Amino acid sequence: MQRTYKTPARAAGHARIMNTHTEPAPEPIRFDTKIAVLLRADLEPWQRLNVTSFLVSGLGTQLPEVIGEPYEDADGVPYLPMFRQPVLVFEATKETLTTAHTRALSRSLPRAVFTSDLFTTGNDRDNRAAVRSVPTADLDLVGLAVYGPKNAVDKVVKGARMHP
Repeated sequence: MQRTYKTPARAAGHARIMNTHTEPAPEPIRFDTKIAVLLRADLEPWQRLNVTSFLVSGLGTQLPEVIGEPYEDADGVPYLPMFRQPVLVFEATKETLTTAHTRALSRSLPRAVFTSDLFTTGNDRDNRAAVRSVPTADLDLVGLAVYGPKNAVDKVVKGARMHP
C-alpha cells in the first residue's frame, strides 16, 4: 500500500484548461493610520476581551473615517459596517500603559480609556462618573485605544509588545 499523498495522474482526454484571461491582482491596501489597543498584561482573559470591545467602540463612534462600508452576503443579507483597517492589540506593564497614555495626550491623538474601576460598574453613566472622579495622573489604566498617523501611534505604544 502506497503511503504518499500525491495528486493522481490525469486520465487521457482530461486536459487541463488554462484561463488565458487573468485579472491583475488588486494592489494591497496600505493605511497611513493605525488603530492600536494597549492592554495591561495582568488582565484575565475575559477582561482583555471586555476591555478591547469597549475601547474600540469609542473610536468607531467618534471617528467615522475608521468605519468601512456595510457588509452583505451572497444572499443579500445586510450586516453592519466594521473598521476599515486592522486593529493591532498590544500588551504592556502598568507603567508602560501610563507612559503610552501620556504620549497619546501629548500628541492630541483620539483615544479611549478603560480604568480598573470600570470592572465594578454596570452601565455607561456609572463608567463615566468613575473616570470623571479620578485626576488624569491617578487613573488606574487597564486599557487604552488610540488612533492616528502610523508613526505617532507607533511612538505611543513604544515599549509594548504585540498581544500573544
